[in-house]
Amino acid sequence: MTMSDEVVAAGGASAGESREARTAAVRALEAEFGELLNRVRRIVSENADRVSPGMLPGAYKVFTTIVRRQSVSQSALVESLMADKGQISRTVRELEQLGLIERTPDPDDGRSSLLSPTALGIERLAAAREPQEDSLMVALEEWSVADIRSLAHLLHALTAGVTP
Repeated sequence: MTMSDEVVAAGGASAGESREARTAAVRALEAEFGELLNRVRRIVSENADRVSPGMLPGAYKVFTTIVRRQSVSQSALVESLMADKGQISRTVRELEQLGLIERTPDPDDGRSSLLSPTALGIERLAAAREPQEDSLMVALEEWSVADIRSLAHLLHALTAGVTP
């Protein structure tokens, strides 16, 4: 087996693909990602406003990260979101005041606390997400489950920087 055959067998570029064709394909993908990001930004803004009128998308991102992680320290949140410590601190206070999250002592570090969603927070997030979840189900209605799983797999590979 030649090196070119190995690349093709591994799912990589074949010898017949030109650099120009690959560049055009990557540019088309980049354009589609741009459109997708615009749509996601709009959805995040709408969801944030449904969770709490006037909530900024950045606060929504912090909140959804806390919900997804279930229990997270503020320093881990700063690291995970690659955000400014002061901004995260202000956002956490805002989310606490809204009753969406709560602090509890960290059993592993008495100087720290863990952030967790409240029942109200989980309820408000579920209600905020419902319209988009339904629209995604409708958009993917004609797709096979295998295609949906394949897209999720490929996006994960791209995000993780690995070859699918």
